[in-house]
Amino acid sequence: MSKNTILVVDDAPNIVDLVATVLSFHGFHVVTATSLGRARRALADHDPDLLVVDVMLPDGDGYTLCQEVREARPDTGIVFLTARDAPGDRIAGLTYGGDDYITKPFEMDELVARVRAVLRRLRPSTEGQERPAHRVLRVDDVELDQDLFEVRRAGEPVRLSRTEYELLLHLMDNAGRVLSREQIIDHVWNVDYSGSSNIVDTYIGYLRRKLNTLGPNVIHTHRGFGYTMRDRRGQA
Repeated sequence: MSKNTILVVDDAPNIVDLVATVLSFHGFHVVTATSLGRARRALADHDPDLLVVDVMLPDGDGYTLCQEVREARPDTGIVFLTARDAPGDRIAGLTYGGDDYITKPFEMDELVARVRAVLRRLRPSTEGQERPAHRVLRVDDVELDQDLFEVRRAGEPVRLSRTEYELLLHLMDNAGRVLSREQIIDHVWNVDYSGSSNIVDTYIGYLRRKLNTLGPNVIHTHRGFGYTMRDRRGQA
């Protein structure tokens, strides 16, 4: 099996060297960049499986890079590694599409564990396992295969980021039930809810845009309460 490639982006050379050395020791192929511009070139040259990226860069910020990666490479993992540790910063990082958010100072063992966890979720291994029939959720014409981590609508594949997938899974697993923003954020992001945050609304918007290109809306807003996903065939 080929090594996973990880792009480490940070403007502090000592952080870049430390993270690159430890990740290489643990068997990853590591490339590095110290600016937004160099990170973009590294993305084009190396097509990494995952990014470890700082928020503050000399020529931009990690949020911009995250948005660009999410648009062009939705299957790429993103772990923020930053000194910005306010609750709003963590929410922002996840809102922009990050899969995890680690604050400095940090433990290297924790970073390695979280990197591996994100990669497992993005590309789960089935080698050596005997699987039963696939666990497939269906709501209307949307299908979500929990074993293959695949989503289809009307038979057509729908490419989702990890967070979009987790959100859709939670909605489909609770089809017909109205879920509050607090319930959604607690399950999908597992962080304290901030009443001013629009993270749930943002990702609902992402999901609707991708699903609604293949059919009518199946994710419904209940103003003042939250969201639900339901089968149109069960409506009066």
